[in-house]
Amino acid sequence: MRLLGSTVARTRDLGRGHSWTLHHVTLDDGREVFVKKGYDFSSEADGLRWLGPPAVEVLAVDDDLLVLPWLASSSPRKETAEEFGRALAAMHARGAPSFGAAWDGNIADLPLDNTPGEEWTSWYAERRVLPYLRRARDSGVLSERDAREVEDALGRAAQPVEPPSRIHGDLWSGNVVYTSGGARLIDPAAHGGHRETDLAMLALFGAPLLDSVLAAYDEASPLAEGWRERVPLHQLHPLAVHVVLFGSSYRSALLDAARRV
Repeated sequence: MRLLGSTVARTRDLGRGHSWTLHHVTLDDGREVFVKKGYDFSSEADGLRWLGPPAVEVLAVDDDLLVLPWLASSSPRKETAEEFGRALAAMHARGAPSFGAAWDGNIADLPLDNTPGEEWTSWYAERRVLPYLRRARDSGVLSERDAREVEDALGRAAQPVEPPSRIHGDLWSGNVVYTSGGARLIDPAAHGGHRETDLAMLALFGAPLLDSVLAAYDEASPLAEGWRERVPLHQLHPLAVHVVLFGSSYRSALLDAARRV
């Protein structure tokens, strides 16, 4: 088998990720690459290219294959966390023409509606939260009462107006890889969104040295007053997605976030 113009010397299987398989591949010229196989990765590739640094470079993509550089991870340090905060602020500041994106989206292996919109609060409700809320209700994971609680939270939502930012869209800590050359972003659900969404996602499952990341971010691109109080609003989307993907184990976290909005 050939890849990137070279023969594959060794392949180490790394298991599965949702609907695809993961592989560490060494080429006969010594290069090491990360390969995802068995899915349409065009949306992911489009998103990575559109995000630019600190997102990882796309080396190749075809009908069922995505090839990325192999990232040798290292322990984050305060300095690299601060560098990441500044790089994330710069990526957001590159902006987007609207909320949404010009390509069909995915988050994990679920569809993500990227239909463009001009006003964030209603766009976020209709394109990011309600589709997964309805799916969870229809499958019986959430009750009608549960769904109404989340819908009521969306009705209470208040968000200072900002222009669309260029966001990762699925920025939990596992999608930030610290290397000797700095942090790199992988596995995006990239779109024009609100920058507070990425920061809320970093906080959702805990990210290393998050205080250093946030302090450097805020210094480079000051956040609007009250942004910490809006974190639960921005977490409704990933939590609703997790309820669909993983079931009732995320129900209480979703309802808790809704009550805190």
